[in-house]
Amino acid sequence: MNQLLEGKIVLVTGGLGSIGSELVRQVLRHNPKQVRIFDNRETEMFSLQHGIGHHANVRFFIGDVRDKNRLSIAMENVDIVFHAAALKHVPSCEYNPFEAVKTNVLGTQNIIECAFDKNVGKVVNISTDKVTNTINTMGATKLLAERLVTAAQHYRGNKKTIFCTVRFGNVLGSRGSVLQLFEDQIKGEVPVTITNYEMTRFFISIEQAVGLVFKAADIARGGEIFILKMPTIKLRDLAEVAIEEIAPKYGKHHSEIQTRIIGHRPGERLHEELMTPEEAEHALETEELFNVLPNIIIKEDLEFLHKHHSNAKKTTVRNYNSLENQHLTKEGVKALLKDARLI
Repeated sequence: MNQLLEGKIVLVTGGLGSIGSELVRQVLRHNPKQVRIFDNRETEMFSLQHGIGHHANVRFFIGDVRDKNRLSIAMENVDIVFHAAALKHVPSCEYNPFEAVKTNVLGTQNIIECAFDKNVGKVVNISTDKVTNTINTMGATKLLAERLVTAAQHYRGNKKTIFCTVRFGNVLGSRGSVLQLFEDQIKGEVPVTITNYEMTRFFISIEQAVGLVFKAADIARGGEIFILKMPTIKLRDLAEVAIEEIAPKYGKHHSEIQTRIIGHRPGERLHEELMTPEEAEHALETEELFNVLPNIIIKEDLEFLHKHHSNAKKTTVRNYNSLENQHLTKEGVKALLKDARLI
């Protein structure tokens, strides 16, 4: 990572979010020339300034990816962009679809066009499992963002910018995550709400997510979608482990905590996918991740990507979804949460 980041100017959009702020913290460990934090939330920016301490090489940009002029200023002389800015909550995007399009789609287009204008070295787009066979607005807008980023590699002409996407599931411990909701409910002595006992999700820690982002930035050569292999958890098991481990923190025995089924929220589905069978047709695989190669580039570029990713083999996986993927046991869930320092 030192080779990737040392002496570089790095821009993190959505730099105040769970993934964005962790990206900032970890980038700072690798001696960058400068880190620029781009976000539209003034109060959270003030908090992060105090949270990370004084760094002479950190700059705070209040701005929105919808504002191309402001984004252009922030991207001046930038080497690497980590694009984490998004509207990410499924129900919120269902009720505010126009806003989701403005941020997730048009905001990403602004990122791409500014990267061309400023001759940025690499752009890493951060995506979600909600894009695969999507049924909701958030997933649809993020899918289009992915397609824009992949197409940009073909569209760039003689520009040097390398574009790629990383796609992962639910991030444990992120702001607004289900685990945070469970803890708030336990603390508030109200029933823990569960959408559906049989619901399954892919989960990843913030540290693992950021590790994938860095790895993608390091190995990308143009248009790839990188998907980390990650564990699947039943929501019932996650809730039970959360209750058993968190209730004692608030002076409660786990048997005192009730649960309540609330049914699916708007745009929500029972199981998630990380890679479609169609994507698997042109995907490579290593021990830790899948690499979906673009299918819209010329033959010579595709041959270059195969040669560059020579340590990967063509995947034999056809359905990478949270229903058929092996589920963690409750002990496995507990171990994962402890490793992520969440319980």
